[in-house]
Amino acid sequence: MNSRQPIPVVVLTGFLGSGKTTVLNHLLANRGGTRIGVVVNDFGSIEIDAMSVAGQVGDSMVSLGGGCLCCAVDGSELDAYLEKLAAPVHRIDVIVIEASGLAEPQEMVKMLMANENPAIRYGGMVQVVDAAEFDATRARHPETDRHLAVADLVVLNKTDRVDAAERARIEAALGTLCGPGIPVVGADHGRIDPELLFDRRPWTETRGQLSFEDLLAEAAHQADEAGHDHERCGHVHAAYESIEFVSEQALHPRRFLDFLDRRPAGLYRIKGFVHFGVPGHEERYEVHAVGRFLRFAPGPWGRGEARLTQLVLIGSGTDGPALLRELEACREPAPQQVPPESMWGVLRYVDRPADTPAED
Repeated sequence: MNSRQPIPVVVLTGFLGSGKTTVLNHLLANRGGTRIGVVVNDFGSIEIDAMSVAGQVGDSMVSLGGGCLCCAVDGSELDAYLEKLAAPVHRIDVIVIEASGLAEPQEMVKMLMANENPAIRYGGMVQVVDAAEFDATRARHPETDRHLAVADLVVLNKTDRVDAAERARIEAALGTLCGPGIPVVGADHGRIDPELLFDRRPWTETRGQLSFEDLLAEAAHQADEAGHDHERCGHVHAAYESIEFVSEQALHPRRFLDFLDRRPAGLYRIKGFVHFGVPGHEERYEVHAVGRFLRFAPGPWGRGEARLTQLVLIGSGTDGPALLRELEACREPAPQQVPPESMWGVLRYVDRPADTPAED
């Protein structure tokens, strides 16, 4: 991940007992070489195993050999801790905020959207739902419906504790409670593919130094040697399909946005770089989409770098060939003739510097 790009901040929410901490621990255990900064909001309410990953309990910043930093804070300290985690010395790739089980995630999202630190950017909100306690949680916490309505990705956790019919009923209910096209990912024991939220880097800096990641890799190897089931050991990538799209031709911005607007719920994540080539907008546009969340980040092309669109689409139950045909239809053979105003839709999803006025 390019350290010059703002660090995405992902908000992990869900009521007490839904499995947020389990999801967080799984992300940390399967992060590859990615450096994750973790902020735990409302220290008093978290389960003790949230800190077990970091190896100690405390409300000061701690550092692991693998580069993971963990802070336990209250809301008033959030901006200060994000600034610390975003410092270049830590080389953090992504920050995950585990919100209190009783937190109002909308307020946290507003804080992040209003944050003027150019080193970070809001990276989406993930809501964890307990499948076994779905109805009881909605009865105790009516605000559940409001939280689901603003989520960018929903993790339906503990699916191993309900039968197929009950799961289908809950997923149908979530389909009405969540926004259009919001992905609902099933999981047991919090196991979701980290690639749904962030890129995993190769282990290059800590391998061979008895790092946290080395210990995890050794444990996974021993489990495989013992004949344990791959899925039970956290290898959840088999549940998802990955589709790659490369185009030497530019993409038409309006046709590409239309594609993003109608993407199916099973298409969990889109990432990569887009070449529009529209006059005045010849930069390389990094794109990141999870559910309703969408961000473009323009940046310079590397010296000698080919002007290509390169996208990776991650989903489950999607029609890969149909998605590729839709992307093929977004190609534009004469981008230099496309009017600059066609980029207005894309620019809506580009983070503006704090001193840049919004368009009328």
